Amino acid sequence: MSQALETPVISHYLSPLHEMTQTTPTSLWNDSAALEELKYSISHGAVGATCNPVIVLDVLKQEMELWRERILDLIRAMPMATEDQIAWALVEEISATRAALLTDVFHAHQGRNGRLSIQTDPRLYRDADALVAQAERFNQIAPNMIVKIPATHAGIAAIEEVTYRGISINATVCFTLPQCMAVAEAVERGLSRREREGKAISSMGSVCTIMVGRLDDWLKVFAEKKAITIEPGFLEWAGVAVFKKTYQLYRERGYRLRLLSAAFRNHMHWSELIGGDVVISPPCKWQKRFNASGIPVANRIDRPVDPAIVEELIAKFPDFQSAFTEGGIAPAKFDAFPCTVRTLRQFVEAVHELDGHVRDLMLPNPDKS
Repeated sequence: MSQALETPVISHYLSPLHEMTQTTPTSLWNDSAALEELKYSISHGAVGATCNPVIVLDVLKQEMELWRERILDLIRAMPMATEDQIAWALVEEISATRAALLTDVFHAHQGRNGRLSIQTDPRLYRDADALVAQAERFNQIAPNMIVKIPATHAGIAAIEEVTYRGISINATVCFTLPQCMAVAEAVERGLSRREREGKAISSMGSVCTIMVGRLDDWLKVFAEKKAITIEPGFLEWAGVAVFKKTYQLYRERGYRLRLLSAAFRNHMHWSELIGGDVVISPPCKWQKRFNASGIPVANRIDRPVDPAIVEELIAKFPDFQSAFTEGGIAPAKFDAFPCTVRTLRQFVEAVHELDGHVRDLMLPNPDKS
């Protein structure tokens, strides 16, 4: 008697990330504006993209042959402009071209997705009025822009005002529960002001980023500095724990914005958050790793982090306790949180490096010719 052959399971999905986007509320955005990377991500279900000074630098490194002549055109067309002004004109143009790839998604999702994040100048992190003015300018680049504003003390004030003006925001330079709650409350105040005046909010699609891996990074640096011994792997859970707790509070309080996971260091920054009405925004290289990982797509967002891990992190890392506790950091202290300082320094350095690329075309070094 012959045995019946087992019928192979045929997946209708291109990849785990594609399956996630089709079977769960979790959205995929691409943490890059590089053309080929964005195309790859869209093919696997991405419905948005993010950008910052580091990413723009990476675009130029990958696509300088595409942008060299355009930078020279901008230099000729703006004869009074500084290298910094040329650089920001380039940022705007790159953002506009990549936002166009998401236009269909933007209309299909009625503004909730299909947006291209563009980051305000990180050097403005202390100036709410300057952040608002730049957000207004960036919002005019394309209908589907979303403006990144840092979750600094001044940034929180800017987020409320920008939201009131009808601009979708992506809160960035954000690592902690206290920052996320301040962002959510600022967005709610801005939305409520619009509602009281009868202004539309239905097409707005704000998000609050938690740079989960950057919190992990700092705690690892702190552990080395202070010679702290901790169970292997526990530090990989810090950002995840903050994200899961914040997500729970966002749902309980009905805040009208989503959380976004960024700064990937391990697969849990994706896999542990699947199932939530959240955004996952890994760089393309991490998307390819996840798609080749064999990790099953399963709802894990409500699965709590082992309390023993959380307890040890709280006991040994004061900054984790602050990051994990509502009210653990006063808004006036956001700017001094180590992750904030480290990230702002990197972003500001990237702006200066971007200026340097423009300088090399504006003032070619004769020593190298």
